[in-house]
Amino acid sequence: MKNIIRITEMNCPELDMYVGNKEVHLLRYFEPEPGLFIAESAHVIDIALRHGYEAYSVVCTEKMLSDELLDRVGEAPIYVVTLGEAKKHFGYVLTGEISAIMRRKAPADYREVIRDAKRIVVLEDVENPTNVGAIFRSAAAFGIDAVLLSPACVDPLYRRAMRVSVGNVFNIPWAFVGFNEAAWKEKGIEMLKAEGFTTVSMALREDNVTIDDPALKQAEKLAILMGNEGIGLADSTIEASDYVAKIPMQNGVDSLNVAVAAALVMWELRK
Repeated sequence: MKNIIRITEMNCPELDMYVGNKEVHLLRYFEPEPGLFIAESAHVIDIALRHGYEAYSVVCTEKMLSDELLDRVGEAPIYVVTLGEAKKHFGYVLTGEISAIMRRKAPADYREVIRDAKRIVVLEDVENPTNVGAIFRSAAAFGIDAVLLSPACVDPLYRRAMRVSVGNVFNIPWAFVGFNEAAWKEKGIEMLKAEGFTTVSMALREDNVTIDDPALKQAEKLAILMGNEGIGLADSTIEASDYVAKIPMQNGVDSLNVAVAAALVMWELRK
């Protein structure tokens, strides 16, 4: 039976979790146990539920009460609001007239995530949630088996990343790799090679190969490394990689947005 609560006063404490940018607060809500995250739109919530994530609470408009999605949220309270009041109180538009706060799962072990993988993307210090979300969407589209993230990357379960990925953060196995940023910079490539991966760093160097190089396509297990939006990959990462590759470009253009570059490389090197 649905636990429906119609809201007449938007300043009720139960809605505080949805207000503004509370993502770090939600992440640590049950610390040391896994915390919470906000999923926006029926499509994203549906994918999350299908992948075993549990709803903690839901906020939606009257119109959404007839959606079968709400039959699958268990005993989670369903707060009914108007779009106008939600935007005024939360500080953002209620995408698709529904959002849900959901329970996180325990962090995945990167070794389990890539155990049977043949093609993975590894993100180093990618800080923009839009880029992370777009990379996950491309990874799903081009058959990439997993995504790994260095400790300084933005969380893929942040609202913006999930929204841009159109829910594909749940369709692609992923994990953070390295206990901290220093450990990643020192041993990250070594950790990938220990799992049997040939590594290729995307960077501008004199000793570049191009992404259509036969050696890359023939690699049985390939890890594609993409770097920070501003400074790219760390020198230590590049030096330790098996290959350094670039995307052939014209008209004096020497670089692309990391999400665009990642999509091109994934398409070219997909297995």
